[in-house]
Amino acid sequence: MEGGPTKADAEEFTNCLSLIRQNPFVLRLALSAGLGGLLFGYDTGVISGALLYIRDDFEEVDHSTKLQETIVSMAVAGAIVGAAFGGWVNDRFGRRFALLLADSLFFLGAIIMAAAPNASVLISGRVFVGLGVGMASMTAPLYISESSPAKVRGALVSTNGFLITGGQFLSYLINLAFTKAPGTWRWMLGVAGMPALLQFILMLTLPESPRWLYRKKGEAEAVAVLKRIYSPDEVEEEIQSLKESVETEVQELGTTDKVRYWQLWTTKEIRYALFVGVGLQVFQQFVGINTVMYYSPTIVQLAGYASNQTALLLSLITSGLNATGSIASIYLIDKAGRKKLVIFSLCGCIVALGMLAGVFYQTTHHSPLVSMAATQHYSNYTCPDYATAPGIWDCTRCLKANPDCGFCAAAGNQLLPGACLIANSTTKDLCNKFDHRPWFTRGCPSRLGFLAIVGLALYIIFFSPGMGTVPWVVNSEIYPLKFRGLCGGIAATACWISNLIVAQTFLTLTVAIGTSDTFLLFGCIAVAGLFFTLVFMPETKGLSFEQVEVMLQERVRLFSFKFWKKDHSREKSLDMEATKATKAKGLNN
Repeated sequence: MEGGPTKADAEEFTNCLSLIRQNPFVLRLALSAGLGGLLFGYDTGVISGALLYIRDDFEEVDHSTKLQETIVSMAVAGAIVGAAFGGWVNDRFGRRFALLLADSLFFLGAIIMAAAPNASVLISGRVFVGLGVGMASMTAPLYISESSPAKVRGALVSTNGFLITGGQFLSYLINLAFTKAPGTWRWMLGVAGMPALLQFILMLTLPESPRWLYRKKGEAEAVAVLKRIYSPDEVEEEIQSLKESVETEVQELGTTDKVRYWQLWTTKEIRYALFVGVGLQVFQQFVGINTVMYYSPTIVQLAGYASNQTALLLSLITSGLNATGSIASIYLIDKAGRKKLVIFSLCGCIVALGMLAGVFYQTTHHSPLVSMAATQHYSNYTCPDYATAPGIWDCTRCLKANPDCGFCAAAGNQLLPGACLIANSTTKDLCNKFDHRPWFTRGCPSRLGFLAIVGLALYIIFFSPGMGTVPWVVNSEIYPLKFRGLCGGIAATACWISNLIVAQTFLTLTVAIGTSDTFLLFGCIAVAGLFFTLVFMPETKGLSFEQVEVMLQERVRLFSFKFWKKDHSREKSLDMEATKATKAKGLNN
């Protein structure tokens, strides 16, 4: 903890496992709510593989980069609305109701996508899925956070992050399973409704968040739930903390029955918390994670692996590493702390993005040459641009000259000169099936293509345990109770808006400035994110919600004067808060 005493961190993960063994209800609650993360992860991963086959079925999609980006990003557009609306639903009707509504929307969207006769209907289904994902993405960590003991809150909220990455890994497995099945992408997208149906059933058996119940329904209902989460000697202490928190809100912000939106901007502590929470969510997206998850197979093809099946199989490696990193986060987040994980994560991402930029620069500028003799072998199918301006061409120039042109590589050694041809099903079959030569329309053969896979793997290894989970954890615990749903919704909306910008521009950027410069741009943003974390992000590890509020007050005072000085007042504030709670407990006794 910043400026405060350290705990026996080595024991925290063991304590978490011990608590779960003693009270399995806590784990059941976290996993059931965390299926909202599985919805998020499955949709993120499944579209990356399904898109390869949607292009094969719908010719207009195959020939339009914008249409491909729209199919991917319409779910993100829906998620923006879902997250924004979800904040109000959470505060008005409760966390449990919001998850049930999200499941219904997601299930409906999956059915529409599976039955889509054209791209327009498919896009409408993506919007419904996005509404559900957006609402679930901000509700699941909030529900888990408010229903978890403070000492293991980070680990339990991280299960949501693990289920996000687990959903992505599952989606790649399902993509591979249906590559040979009739309907391919329809099965891939239709199966997406199963996690939503499962969570809907499980959430019907779980109670509402105790903190929401305390504020909206009264103490009796909240105590009934708290008794199922805490040991008997801890329930009274938790109730006392809730009372003090609500009383403080009443004194500082007025009645707790109604949220006044202007208080978000006029209350310094809330404004600072929003600045940190929104900032973390924006940087999470702008360092490029969802270009990897939405377009991972496409990136693999850009690195020189032409086969759809090969691209999906190699993408499975990055997805598996993502899930593994989330497991590491569950162990580390309450051990190392939130801030250290983010710093470690961003430093690694900067290195990995630099590596990817270098690999794609080499791949683009040293691609195989176009052979006039090889091209004339397919004289009736020569790329029109090459036919009118022959000369020293390479694979990169062939693919960039016209989106309707492809590269037929040499048999045996893909790095030898090949042919520049019109890209259609006829030439693809002539090149690939009859002459047994690799056919490229996305990227070019490269001797360093395997390093792109290594770079993607390193990126995921560093991103997943830190930037992958910490922004969601911090946003679930940094806001006052009265504004937790609303502020969490604002941060999630910012996340999805950033996600939409990245998803809708990635392929366009690779065409406009090149794949290498695109990854270099993400690397520069990661540097800015590292600076933001070092200067502004507080440490919330091991703190109760009430201690987090005190810490925010002290940081606001710190930044009001000399923010470059170390915050030595934090330890004193936390000690004062602990003393206050002890005295109050003694008076009650």
